[in-house]
Amino acid sequence: MDSAFTAEQDEIRRTLRELLTKRSGPDEVKAAVRTAAGYDAELWTQLSAQLGLPGLALPESYGGVGCGLTELALACEETGRALLPSPLLATAGLAAPLIAALGTPAQRDELLPRIADGSLTCALAVPGGSLAAALGLSGDNASGEWAGGGRAGGVQARPGDGGGRLLYGEACQVLDGHSAGLLLVAAHTGGFARSRTLLFLVRADAAGLSRTRQTALDETRPQARVELRDCAAELLGADDADDADDAADVPGALAATGVRAATLLAAEAVGAASCALDRTLEYVRAREQFGRAIGSFQAVKHRLADLYVRVQAARSAAYYAAWDPGEGGLALAQGLETLRVVAGEAVQLHGGIGFTWEHEAHLYFKRAAADELLFGPVHRLRTRAAERAGLFVPPSGAPSGAGSGTAPGAGSGAAPGAASGSGSAAAPGPEAVAV
Repeated sequence: MDSAFTAEQDEIRRTLRELLTKRSGPDEVKAAVRTAAGYDAELWTQLSAQLGLPGLALPESYGGVGCGLTELALACEETGRALLPSPLLATAGLAAPLIAALGTPAQRDELLPRIADGSLTCALAVPGGSLAAALGLSGDNASGEWAGGGRAGGVQARPGDGGGRLLYGEACQVLDGHSAGLLLVAAHTGGFARSRTLLFLVRADAAGLSRTRQTALDETRPQARVELRDCAAELLGADDADDADDAADVPGALAATGVRAATLLAAEAVGAASCALDRTLEYVRAREQFGRAIGSFQAVKHRLADLYVRVQAARSAAYYAAWDPGEGGLALAQGLETLRVVAGEAVQLHGGIGFTWEHEAHLYFKRAAADELLFGPVHRLRTRAAERAGLFVPPSGAPSGAGSGTAPGAGSGAAPGAASGSGSAAAPGPEAVAV
């Protein structure tokens, strides 16, 4: 694998970092999350118009830039550094791939160009606050247990009087659900005996739709409760399936979207951890104790060196997942764990000021805690990756033990440097981060 980036990819990273450094510092982030939308709408328009950020991974035929997952992951690494509150993940990371995979040609032609130019933001609403389960990150989503069940569980869909469907139910913890112009709602249809989960399009102005922004631990990822009371909806995909066997493979599409979203989240976590470490390095260089900078103490150097190795290993895992999205779950586990450790150490190394809620170190601490609650926990991500690799259950017909290590990257070599600092992203010793 050639880990070098192209000139175009480096330019995407450089341009985005310069813009976010000017427009999205800690003070700007705190101001943006307190707006009604939960993000800086003017900055989002600029990112869409000048950089084509929401359409980065969409085909040119739909008005996108025509790049791939790697470019979008690099962009997410930069937005993660700034903890940028934006609809990028919910719109480009979750909704757009589902529309592209399941939508009819007419739906794709209508929606994807509007997503690409930033004029339409989207949100994925699944009942029960079970986004990780719906995306297949923490377990197999084929059974549909994450969507509720029976006659009243989850969100229910029934035929409307004039065609279309009516949805009844609610979904909590919907990322950007309060401000999105379009909701993709997972709902049961087909009655009790033939119940199956499908995705439906709900417009922001639909009658019977109520959205309430919730108080979230991490304000940079706004969440909402979505209530649907006989709300008019349109099936995502062709509405000509007569039975469950002919219906779209919604769990499969969600799982495929999940592994790609895991890569983007891993890149975000790496960016956030890297910036938290950089800010901590700046602080320990300037903060003096006993007449010398605290960063000159050997114990502090060792702690910083350990954090540096963790960040480099997580970055290597995220980049590998961008090249091979199947490893997204492992990369996400590595990224979330790294961000949690680095954010915690950042609070500690900032001393008394780091423990105040007003200090920027807590922005990273809250992002670490909230992301693990939303998309983790880490041990379930790793368990799911092991199940996919066949480490727990041998493949059908194979002798006992045949499943161990049968998938590339399932073990300690899942990504260069992902399990330790000894891979291609190996970090130099403590002297490399001497302060």
